[in-house]
Amino acid sequence: MKHIFIFLFFTTLSFSQTIERKPIKVEVKVINGQFKLYRDGKPYFIKGAAGHTHLEQLAKYGGNSIRTWGLEGTEELLNEAHRLGLTVTFGLWVQHERHGFNYNNEEKVAVQLERFTETVKQFKDHPALLAWGIGNEVDLQYTNTNVWDAINDIAKMIHREDPNHPTLTVTAGIDEAEIKLIKTKCPEIDIYAVNAYGDLPNIPTKIRTFGWTGPYIVTEWGFTGHWEIAKTNWDVAIEETSTEKARVYQSRYEKTIAIDTARCLGSYVFLWGNKIEYTPTWCGLFLASGEETETVGVMDYLWSGKWPTNKAPQVSGITIDRFPPKKSIVLEPNSLHRIAAPATDPDSDPLMYEWVLLYESNNKLVGGDAEKKPGEIKGHITSDQQGTATIIAPAIVGAYRVYVYIYDGQNHAATANFPFYVESE
Repeated sequence: MKHIFIFLFFTTLSFSQTIERKPIKVEVKVINGQFKLYRDGKPYFIKGAAGHTHLEQLAKYGGNSIRTWGLEGTEELLNEAHRLGLTVTFGLWVQHERHGFNYNNEEKVAVQLERFTETVKQFKDHPALLAWGIGNEVDLQYTNTNVWDAINDIAKMIHREDPNHPTLTVTAGIDEAEIKLIKTKCPEIDIYAVNAYGDLPNIPTKIRTFGWTGPYIVTEWGFTGHWEIAKTNWDVAIEETSTEKARVYQSRYEKTIAIDTARCLGSYVFLWGNKIEYTPTWCGLFLASGEETETVGVMDYLWSGKWPTNKAPQVSGITIDRFPPKKSIVLEPNSLHRIAAPATDPDSDPLMYEWVLLYESNNKLVGGDAEKKPGEIKGHITSDQQGTATIIAPAIVGAYRVYVYIYDGQNHAATANFPFYVESE
C-alpha cells in the first residue's frame, strides 16, 4: 500500500466532558482454532474507519472503531469516540527513514521511545482505547531494518505499562521478507496489520503463504490505488468513478475481510473523510464539502445489514466526444468538445451538476504525504443540460483533468473525472 496519512491537526471536537479513566481489557484469544478479538470479555469484530471526522455518521451506520496515525487532538478524539460508543486504535507515529530519521542514531531512537512512553502512560486507561498501532508503513522506501528493533522496544514498553491492550504494527502491503523480519525482530507485536488496496483479495493467502501464524487486521483498504491502475500514454492514472469504487469496496469486503474468520480481526476502511492524494476525489469517502459518496452507503449496508433510506447518485461513466478516459485523450488547443456523465438517482431526487477543470497535479508524492490541490481553470466549461456540457480545451500545451460532481440535495454526491492532454499537431 502506498498511503500514509498523518493527522498533523485534529479539529476540535465538541465533547469535552471528563471521562472516567477505567480501562477496558482487550485481548486476542484462540477459539476452536480461530483468532478472535475480545473486549470486556465479549467478541469484538472491528467494523472500523480510518479517519477522525464524521464520527456521528460512523456510529449511526454501524461502525464501531476508528484508527488514527498520530498524537494531536487525542484527548478530545478519545472522549468523542467514547461518547458515541466507538473504540480507537491509537496510532503512535514512528518516524520514517524516508523523512530523514536515522535508526542508527541511538539517542534519537531513545527520545522517540521516551515520548511514546509518556503517551502510553497518559492514555492507557481511557475506556475508548482498543489497541496501540505502532508505526504506519515504516517499510516504505526504507533500507535500515533497525526500525523493527525500535518498534519491538516500543511494543515491549507498552506491555510493561499497559497490560490491557494489544500491540500491532502496520506495513505498506505485504511482503514475505518483512513478515520474516517482524516475526524475528518484533516478538512483542501481538497483531500484524496491513494496508492493502488492489491487492486486498490476495491478503488472506499471502498471510498464510508468507508465514504469519497469528491474527491480522486490515488497517487501510478500499479503492484501487493510483499506483495499481491503468494509466494514460503520458503516465497519469485513470481514476474510477464513485460508482465503480462503491462496487469495488463492497466486493472486496464481502469476498475478503468478511470471510477470513480464522485470522482477520476486522478492518478500517480508508478514508473516512477527505484529502488530496493524486486527485481531490481519489481517496475520500466524503467530499471536502461534506457530502457522502455512494461508498458510505455501501459501508452502512456492510456494517449494519441495511441499506440507507436515501442513497447517493450513481454515475455510469464520463466521456469526451463519446470516448472514455482509457482512450488517452489528446485535444488540440482551443478546440471544442462535448463531455457527458450520465447519472441516475435511486430515490429519483433531482440532480445538480458541477463541472470543474483543473491542471493535472504536479505535486504527486508517495506514501500519502500531504499534497496541494491543482490549480483551477475557469470559463472553459458550459453546462448544457443534465449530465452534458461543452468544454473548450485550454490554449497551453499540457496535462489537465475534468471533474464532475453530481449532487442529490440530500447530502450525497457522485464523482467522476478524466485526464486529457492538450497538444499542437
